[in-house]
Amino acid sequence: MKMLFYLICFCSAGFPVISQDISVFIKQASRLEAAMNEQAAFLTLQEALKKHPNDIYALSKASELCTRIGGREKNTANRDVWFNTAIVYAKRAVQLSPQSDQANVSLAMILGRLSMTKGKKEKLENAKLIKEHVEIALKTNPSNYLAWHILGRWNYEIGSVTAVERAGAKIFMGGLPEGSIRNAIMYFEKVRTLSPDFLLNYIELAKAYHKNGQERKAIEMLQIAIDLKIKTEDDPQHKADAQRLLQQWS
Repeated sequence: MKMLFYLICFCSAGFPVISQDISVFIKQASRLEAAMNEQAAFLTLQEALKKHPNDIYALSKASELCTRIGGREKNTANRDVWFNTAIVYAKRAVQLSPQSDQANVSLAMILGRLSMTKGKKEKLENAKLIKEHVEIALKTNPSNYLAWHILGRWNYEIGSVTAVERAGAKIFMGGLPEGSIRNAIMYFEKVRTLSPDFLLNYIELAKAYHKNGQERKAIEMLQIAIDLKIKTEDDPQHKADAQRLLQQWS
């Protein structure tokens, strides 16, 4: 299994073979993703990248899919292979197009996921990198809802850091960037205007409202999440999380 996915990374760096319009691959991958078959969508993009190894959208989307698939993996070794593949694609996309909002969002996304598997010190180190890539993405495309969502989660995590952790970060890292729960709410609300059917955003917004002491708003966001249509392979779990939180907070 490990060798298979390391070969996926390696093969994507090869030379183009028989030319074929990449839009055909991208449309097929989009159909497969919409049909909630992300692994098949990823394999389609893998084939596209064998023929068009420098396509920024394909690299960025492949990274995003690897991040999401890896996030659902129960086996730690398999999860790490997906995550390693994701970061290879994302870094390559950023290297080829440093100002691309898609490339920078994909890199910020996998850095955020990797942070969830690391200790506090590594999380704090990644925080600055995530913020940098999100800011580049938003400068290029202020309507990128995933960038706003990541910025919201970034603020939520930084705003939740304890005084002891902040003191440690000041000693070992020169301090933390500024972040707050109120900013998290503001950015998650921004996402609502750009992508009102993004289910995960309502759950993260509910958590931010709850942490800010706005219980009624938190419950309202959870109820919206529960009522939304399932659109991704992650959404059933997101709905289950919303139900669990609703029971806890009601």
